[in-house]
Amino acid sequence: MVVELPARARVVVIGGGVIGSSVAYHLAHAGWTDVLVLERDRLTSGTTWHAAGLMTCFGSTSETSTGIRLYSRDLYSRLEAETGLSTGFRPVGLIEAATDRDRLEEYRRVAAFQRHLGLEVHEISPAEIADRFPWARTDDLLAGFFVPGDGRVNPVDLTMSLAKGARMLGVRIIEGVAVTDVVTTNGAVTGVRAGDQTVECEVVVNCTGMWARQLGERHGVVIPNQAAEHYYLITDTIDGLDPNAPVFEDPSSYGYYREEGGGMMVGLFEPEAAAWRVDGIPPDFSFGTLPPDWDRMAPFLEKAMARVPVTQEVGIRTFFCGPESFTPDLAPAVGEAPGIRGYFVAAGMNSVGVLSAGGLGRVLAHWITTGRPDVDVTGFNVDRFRPDQLEPAYRSARTAEVLGTVYAAHTPGVQLQSARGRLLSPVHDRLVAQGGFLREVSGWEGADWFAGEGQTPEAVPTWGRAPWFEQWEQEHRAVREAVGLMDLSFMAKFRVHGQGAGRLLDHLSAGSVDGRAGVITYTQWLNDDGRIEADLTVTKLDEDDFLVVASDTAHGHVLARLRRFAGDTTTIDDVTTDYAQLNVQGPRSRDLLTKLTDHDLSTETFPFRSAGWVELAGSRVLLARITYLGELGYELYVPAQQALAVYSAVQEAGARHGLRPVGLKALASLRMEKAYRDYGHDIDNTDCPLEAGLGFALALDKPDFIGRDAVLARKTANAASAGPARRLVQVRLLDPEPLLFHAELVLRDGEPVGYVRAASYGWTLGSAVGLAMVERTNGTVTQDWLAGGTWEVDVAGQRWPAEVSLRPLYDPTGARIRV
Repeated sequence: MVVELPARARVVVIGGGVIGSSVAYHLAHAGWTDVLVLERDRLTSGTTWHAAGLMTCFGSTSETSTGIRLYSRDLYSRLEAETGLSTGFRPVGLIEAATDRDRLEEYRRVAAFQRHLGLEVHEISPAEIADRFPWARTDDLLAGFFVPGDGRVNPVDLTMSLAKGARMLGVRIIEGVAVTDVVTTNGAVTGVRAGDQTVECEVVVNCTGMWARQLGERHGVVIPNQAAEHYYLITDTIDGLDPNAPVFEDPSSYGYYREEGGGMMVGLFEPEAAAWRVDGIPPDFSFGTLPPDWDRMAPFLEKAMARVPVTQEVGIRTFFCGPESFTPDLAPAVGEAPGIRGYFVAAGMNSVGVLSAGGLGRVLAHWITTGRPDVDVTGFNVDRFRPDQLEPAYRSARTAEVLGTVYAAHTPGVQLQSARGRLLSPVHDRLVAQGGFLREVSGWEGADWFAGEGQTPEAVPTWGRAPWFEQWEQEHRAVREAVGLMDLSFMAKFRVHGQGAGRLLDHLSAGSVDGRAGVITYTQWLNDDGRIEADLTVTKLDEDDFLVVASDTAHGHVLARLRRFAGDTTTIDDVTTDYAQLNVQGPRSRDLLTKLTDHDLSTETFPFRSAGWVELAGSRVLLARITYLGELGYELYVPAQQALAVYSAVQEAGARHGLRPVGLKALASLRMEKAYRDYGHDIDNTDCPLEAGLGFALALDKPDFIGRDAVLARKTANAASAGPARRLVQVRLLDPEPLLFHAELVLRDGEPVGYVRAASYGWTLGSAVGLAMVERTNGTVTQDWLAGGTWEVDVAGQRWPAEVSLRPLYDPTGARIRV
């Protein structure tokens, strides 16, 4: 039977699972009720129907993820009062087990962070675990973390309640209609097609779950989620087990456990998984199960059941295998697709779709209705993905590994090993020969540190100090005291040229970038609300000819923004792989490079922020006097085919100047001592540049740039109140022993006022150092307020004295970079 569709709707949501239903519900609550949900079969028929139904908030050091889960949990507890349909939410509590020192360290850090964000969580002893969940073997456990407000929910009931809530506000939901295409005109959504029918719309939301990649590919939208087998079993009835028993998780045994129908559900996240239907999910796959691979799963299942021995003593009622989809980095694919206005995505939930659905629906609805998200989405934005991640071999290998990391310990230094070696620097072989310890950097291979010429680097993940810290320190000190050579070829590089290029970049940039040729401008790109969309440099090479350089993680976002605002006469070329970026940094860098070029590099002729094409080591190189490390230094943009020769020449000439190859660990420690910002880590799309300490980079006297009015209004308000209520500050521990990583709580006079967003060890400053956003309740963050308090940082539950500063603790006047 053909279902007659309406001629138009303001928004069409494709997919009637828990995510699509939540997006529709929240759009309606935001006042956008002209919404149509199209489900190819029946609501929940994809993966929602077989979800395990955990509603757990514990485990994340992301403020966004934690906020999404807390909102979801609250919504599920009150939704029945609104719709009359129960969600099945039962706050029975969660116990997370720690079986080894690494997990205990991680969970203590997580617990401190999430308490600050409003999650009630208590560390409990093995004896207390046994009291609350007596079925588990606890003799080898170190501790547990109990979250009384967490629990379980019925995924189907939840979806139906969200759908009813949406319908009550005017949303139309039609089942049995498969969307076959999205219609676009001039780079914008204009409708959807279902068979021979077309529905006009302004916005489409791809909520098609494990089908999202296939739908997105039709218009070049990169959503590299891939289905994989996911297992759980349900035992026969267990005496004494009732629905009020808490959820128990032991990631080291690969298992989660909860009551189901009087028996025990044992769910698995095995360390070695299996992708399913890499060639594509069948369009008619509904309420489907997969044949289980007993041989592969047997050892993992045995380990999981051994944690709760009673599961081995009773019969198994159900052994279930069904598909769940995963992204390459285990973060969701959310936001507006690059290059297509009005095409939004909410997919790739990585087995946490049910517990994220409420909050994610709210975030996306706000994004759609206002034009921007109100939470940090730098790690979730769909524009972060690369086209090569769609390749079948990549998806197959990466998915098999990344599902296994769901329950892996997140010890610093852990990295993925599958699908590696895809993007290589032009000097990659030299990095390997020098003993570079390689890690993945947005698909590239980057050297973290160097073991030495001909040496094989080795590193074991750890929360503490490692043997390779010695190499890291030497590289750090080489840049501070002599000179270092660093390969950053993975940085995103765009040539913007043609008529209107200067006008375009000046409109995008909060700084003044279209002045004299040969000048580098450090600037931010803002949105209409005056908050940061990108943090980058713009180099004017000639009239209407520019080089834009951004971080690797911002590649897709910056390119999408350039293309969105560019006119027909401006050309944007992605030259990331065309040019190597070699950094020569340190007080002896000028002496070294003077041996390789006849160009006058004196400060009088070539001052800080100068750039120009020069002959260097026999190659034509764009030489930029700029630093991200806090010393006199230069960036060399070298044609890829000539990069190895230039690298070798620099290395040879540097021998007499104390040159060392320098890796990304030193990059982190050097920039952190100087308090240089890194978008997506310590600043994000929720920050105003005034709060982030970037007011110096604003050209507020420019007549027109995106976000100018909002920043001016905020600056006026700050002046009236003596400053902003929140500021990004540098934090340094006074004790040299503890290490900082991310998400450590910052306290003033014993009260939490923020947390560390990014950190490293400061070898020059002599202790761990980080950047933290702190907030003052009923007041402003001033230097006097900072100086008037006693500061501490909570590291895994232990408080350590600290100092804080609005200015860089290393070279606060910037004298060293201008010599």
